[in-house]
Amino acid sequence: MSSFPAAGRWLFAVARGGFVGGRWRRRMVALVAGAVGALSLAPFDFLPAMVIAMTMAVWLVDAAALNGATGQSPPAPTPLREAGRRARAAAALGWWFGFGYFVAGLWWLGAAFLVEAEEFAWALPLGVLGLPAGLAIFTAAGFGLAGALWSPGPVRVLTLAGALGASEYLRGVLLSGFPWNTFGMAFGGHLLTAQIASVVGMYGLSVLTVAICAAPATLASPARPVDDLARGWLSRFAPAGAALAALLALAVFGYDRIPAGPGPQEPGVRIRLVQPGISQDTAVFNWDNREKILNQYIRLSEGQAPDAGLGPRGVTHLIWPESAFPFLLADHPEARAAIGDMLPPGAVLITGAARGEALTPGGRPNRFYNSMQVVNHDGRITAVYDKSHLVPFGEYLPLSGLLDSLGLRQFVHIPGGFTAGAPGGSLEVPGFPPVTPLICYEAIFPGFGPARGARGAIVNVTNDGWFGQTPGPWQHLSQARLRAIEQGLPLVRVANTGISVVVDSWGRTNTFLPLGKIGYADSTLPSALPPTAYAQSGDLFFVLLLIFCFGCSALAGRRPDAATDSRQLVNHANGDLQ
Repeated sequence: MSSFPAAGRWLFAVARGGFVGGRWRRRMVALVAGAVGALSLAPFDFLPAMVIAMTMAVWLVDAAALNGATGQSPPAPTPLREAGRRARAAAALGWWFGFGYFVAGLWWLGAAFLVEAEEFAWALPLGVLGLPAGLAIFTAAGFGLAGALWSPGPVRVLTLAGALGASEYLRGVLLSGFPWNTFGMAFGGHLLTAQIASVVGMYGLSVLTVAICAAPATLASPARPVDDLARGWLSRFAPAGAALAALLALAVFGYDRIPAGPGPQEPGVRIRLVQPGISQDTAVFNWDNREKILNQYIRLSEGQAPDAGLGPRGVTHLIWPESAFPFLLADHPEARAAIGDMLPPGAVLITGAARGEALTPGGRPNRFYNSMQVVNHDGRITAVYDKSHLVPFGEYLPLSGLLDSLGLRQFVHIPGGFTAGAPGGSLEVPGFPPVTPLICYEAIFPGFGPARGARGAIVNVTNDGWFGQTPGPWQHLSQARLRAIEQGLPLVRVANTGISVVVDSWGRTNTFLPLGKIGYADSTLPSALPPTAYAQSGDLFFVLLLIFCFGCSALAGRRPDAATDSRQLVNHANGDLQ
């Protein structure tokens, strides 16, 4: 240790106390480390925060791989029992890490409970703390799997990357899935590093993010004997150097993939995005205000400048956000007539609007859908897409029979909630390239809905008005933009209160309406790219990354000296604590 400055020795001594100290001290280190990692997400996009978080994650599993800091030597358990012990200890720390990460990254969900505070404020802790607690189970599973496979040496970074990549995938598919703020979004929020998603997708991006950001942990570990820090300079710096080289390679790949100038545009297509900024409070968004709300849409759509109006050589496609009306558009011909009168011949409106199906003898709808609808100059609805991936508790109530009896309901004021449409639906829009329609929350799912045979554009209508001026809309936009990069398709995104954008097939922003602004913006439509590797092969490269990570972990665990190294670490740690 003589080669280390006094300040460095003091830093590791302090850090060591956090990792091999008491159980609750390690849990609090895990909680804070996870919370720091959330700073790498939109709107902050501070990538070093994920480096800190993942470095700490490796050190936490290092600590779990020791003897639990009990001060007693283990009774030489069998390899299987020892793997189970490590898994349990690592999973416990992983839950606290995940809880800190999700609370810090999803606290803004509480804003939705305050829109109608008199009805939902009591449930605010369930959204702000309960959901993160549940999501942290997946992080705990990832840490636990890593702990079971853990072995000393640099390969443990790949072990953690593969384990957390697998757990993030499960988080995205189990129990209807909720892949919001995957670890890969630390890279996905930056245009250059996000381009690799066109090959490996969002889950593969998570594996790469963890592997690269965790590599500095191999420089030294507070959970390991302090005397070991001065040994093996080359072996200690090689993984961090390799990670830095990999990060530079991702940046070079992104730089090379993105063209220097603007890409081609679709001829004859001129879009107007309308962002009305209508409050979701039922005091505003209700039946009595239906004419006022519709008139605001029409006023913004017609433009305010003398030359901004809709016309034969002007706007061809008008787009309004999700849930634009406090009524069923199909049931109100006077509203459709007003829209038709506004539209010049040949122009169409794409709008979010609920629709109902009359399934009762009296003709009253008893099944409702959250839809995207196309309205033409004649005021006719010519095409409909029904949202298929609904938001639990927001658009429908899981276990509705039980929860209804307790007086609970979903956020939307629809009897019984929305019904899911058929997966893989499409939307035919005259004069527009093939549309991949995504409503709100659907845009966070990789591989969800994009038409692989027809290369056109992603149209995403959403309503983030529930979340106010918080990180939520920025995180939603960042994830929607990644769908454009994955598929090589332009993204047209229109939100009630923002953020509305047109993004090209490389994720570059062409048109932007900021959060909270009421207004409109006109844009051309960027052209689609040829199918990306991800569009053609899906999660194949993600699976190959997992095989590589776990294969390296298995080989490292079979080294003849691996068990000896583990016992030496345990004995050193126990000696330091006595």
